[in-house]
Order: sequence, then C-alpha cells, then structure tokens
Amino acid sequence: MLRIAREKLIAAAAPLRPLSVLRRAYHERVVDHYNNPRNVGSFEKDDPAVGTGLVGAPACGDVMKLQIKVDDASGKIVDARFKTFGCGSAIASSSVATEWVKGRDMEDVLSIKNTEIAKHLALPPVKLHCSMLAEDAIKAAVKDYEAKRAESNGRPDASPKAVDA
Repeated sequence: MLRIAREKLIAAAAPLRPLSVLRRAYHERVVDHYNNPRNVGSFEKDDPAVGTGLVGAPACGDVMKLQIKVDDASGKIVDARFKTFGCGSAIASSSVATEWVKGRDMEDVLSIKNTEIAKHLALPPVKLHCSMLAEDAIKAAVKDYEAKRAESNGRPDASPKAVDA
C-alpha cells in the first residue's frame, strides 16, 4: 500500500528535466573568467614596487591574494596578479579585479566597489561575498604598497654611517 502511494507521489511530481536544464546557470562572464582566468600568478612580495593584499572569508573558505605592481614615477598600476583558493565566483572576481586595476592611478582603483564587480559578473546574492573580497584585496594591496613606500621614504639613509671615535 505504501509503495503504491509513493509511486503516485513520484509520478505526480514535476517530470524529470534534462541535466543541462538542471545545471546552475552562471553568467557567461563568470564562466569565461573561471575557465580563462587573467593575470594568475604572483610577484616577488619583497619588491618595493609591489603591494600585496591577502584577504579571506572564513564563512566559505575563500582566500584571495591580489598583488599590484606600481610605477613609482607615475603612480599608475602597471601590472596585477592574483592567486585565489575558492569557488568560481571568487576566481572570476579576482580575475576581473586585476584587469580593472591595470593602467589606473592608485587613488582611482580605491573607487572600485564590490557592487560594480558583482554587477559586471551578474553574481547571485549568495555569491556577493566574492566581489567583497575582491574590493578588500584591492584596498589591502594599495595599503601594503603605500606602507612600503612610506617605510622606504622614512629612512634618511640606508647606508651605514661612520662613527667618530
């Protein structure tokens, strides 16, 4: 009796759909940046022209390292690299962030907002934290570069001085 009732319930349920329809649909830009990420890699972290931002989201386990290389004379970001451990949306957000910061002034990149990245990638609400990580990584990289620059400018002279006896 229970078996017959179960079969009727299953039959009354929505008909099975092909697997391609059931698959979660990410926007084509997310898929593109996930399958063909731009600017993957890293720079030497001790390079004074490089700023490194390392951020993470403990709730989901995503970790993002974004590095910028800055031309000291012009103040423009000449190159950017990233390494991300996380979901496809986190990788796509990192990839987009590196593309957007290249060629821009330091002050200008601080205006990049997570909402712009999320809108560009058409991220669903459950994935908005990925674009927030990208914004935080950009800010952390700029802050790291500025701290390195201030440290190097703060020293009067790195060469040893002779002491009078």
